[in-house]
Amino acid sequence: MLKQLKKWNTMRNQILFIFLLVMIIVLLIVGLLTLRQVSTLLKDNAEKQIQQVAIEANGRIESLYEQINMSSKLVITDEGVQESLTKIYDGKEISFQERQQLMGHVNRIMGNTDGIFSFQIFSKEQQRVIPLDDDVLNNRIDKKWIDIANQAKGGFVWIGDDPQDKNIFLAIRRVSLLERKYVNGGYLLISINRDHFQFAKSNDQYSILLDENRNPIIQNYNGDLTEIIAHSEGTIHLDEGDFIVSKETSNLTGWTVLILTPVSELTKGIAGIRTSIILSGVAGGIIFMIFSLFLSTVITRPIVHLTKTMQRAGQGALTLNPDVSSVNEINELNSTYNQLVKETNHLIRMVYQKEILRSQSELKALQAQINPHFLFNTLDALHWSLEEKNEDELSEVVIAMSDLFRYTITKETDDDWVFLKDEIKHIGDYMEIMKMRFGDRLQWNVSLPEKYEKVRIPKLIIQPIVENAILHGAGNKVGDSLVTVTVESVHTDMIKISVQDNGPGINQERIDQISESMKNGGVASTRGKGIAISNVNKRLKLYYNENLHTELLIESEPDKGTRISFEIPINGGN
Repeated sequence: MLKQLKKWNTMRNQILFIFLLVMIIVLLIVGLLTLRQVSTLLKDNAEKQIQQVAIEANGRIESLYEQINMSSKLVITDEGVQESLTKIYDGKEISFQERQQLMGHVNRIMGNTDGIFSFQIFSKEQQRVIPLDDDVLNNRIDKKWIDIANQAKGGFVWIGDDPQDKNIFLAIRRVSLLERKYVNGGYLLISINRDHFQFAKSNDQYSILLDENRNPIIQNYNGDLTEIIAHSEGTIHLDEGDFIVSKETSNLTGWTVLILTPVSELTKGIAGIRTSIILSGVAGGIIFMIFSLFLSTVITRPIVHLTKTMQRAGQGALTLNPDVSSVNEINELNSTYNQLVKETNHLIRMVYQKEILRSQSELKALQAQINPHFLFNTLDALHWSLEEKNEDELSEVVIAMSDLFRYTITKETDDDWVFLKDEIKHIGDYMEIMKMRFGDRLQWNVSLPEKYEKVRIPKLIIQPIVENAILHGAGNKVGDSLVTVTVESVHTDMIKISVQDNGPGINQERIDQISESMKNGGVASTRGKGIAISNVNKRLKLYYNENLHTELLIESEPDKGTRISFEIPINGGN
């Protein structure tokens, strides 16, 4: 999990994440502010519209009320009505024909007024004059309304629902007789169509009309009105949901118009706006993400390329990073890196060349140590031969020595590297010369598989060990001595070369001293200069460096002989 997080923790992803986070925050803020502003604007406009509807409804009711008031006033002041009721007031009877004429006259007035269902005229004793029947006023309305009408002295009195017909509203006016000093001459009962007071324009709205006593005149709300009537303008919560309440009270009638509009109806358009804002935000987010990805890639691509180049440098390949077209800071970083690579490569070449020269010098110095040492031992063998051999045999010795010296001083095409078979042949020539000194008691044996004959090894890397085995083995042993050179495989790419003698051997303490001396670069023998083993060990290190798996390994037991071996790669060294 942690590795996965580290994998995604890149500069490109961080830039992309920050860009997207900022964009999301900005879009959220803008979207919320826009939605809030639009919601408020829509709500305010809707409330204004509803309030305007309430005002218009109130105006319509006032107009209807005024029409009914004026029509009823025309009726009670009409000459025919006044004359008929005066006769009745005076105790006179009016004929059936007069009543018919009066009813036609009243109907003409009623026909010019919308909303009035009928006019009924009653005498002071509450007997109906028109229409033509014998009904009485007490059968139509409660007595309290008659008292109120008397107190109003001809004013318009709203009664409300007709007890006999729920589709009709009733109103009453007292008829004052003009010729009798405005005494009570009777009553005008007005029947009004309920439908003319309906003012709701939507089935989703509730409309309520209250009289001056806060009693409902008309309503399409079936619930309890107590909370609604007591509530001021604003939002009210009902069982059906939240509603906006708009009120308008008439100065003419004292009536109040209430319109309740669902909040959901007002904010119905907000859902579409919200969807548009969300879709716009998503589209903007996708566009912004694409451009952010492109921008972050443009910014980080040169850095990533430079980083990969630096990583290759860490693996040993110091290469220049191509110039990139980017911002000044990245161009400066790239130029600085390229300059550093140039200087580092220059220093590496200088150090490498110096190291090569130092190694070559050291190898030459070691080679120079071998040559005199080898010459001394060979001449020593020649000295012993001169005392014992005849002239023919001495000539053979001289030829063998010339081959040895020619091999020592001849440069191969690959400097000081030779085939393994050539090194073994050189050892054979050397052994022939040594046999002139030690005679038949010196025997030697070589085990070289044919497949390893072409393996390239440093010149004179085995011969000094063989020479050491002869001088310190056969030279210190009475009787026959045997020197064995063995080449064998230890791995698929490594061979092991061993030189073993059957001399007196050395103890473990002396082996440890020799090994410590070789590590410190000192002399490895107590006789002579002790050059052979130490020289070979140093040359192995110089030729093979880290490819050398083991240094010279010395194995010996007193009176059983000594074995010196080392491992080298088949494909050569440095």
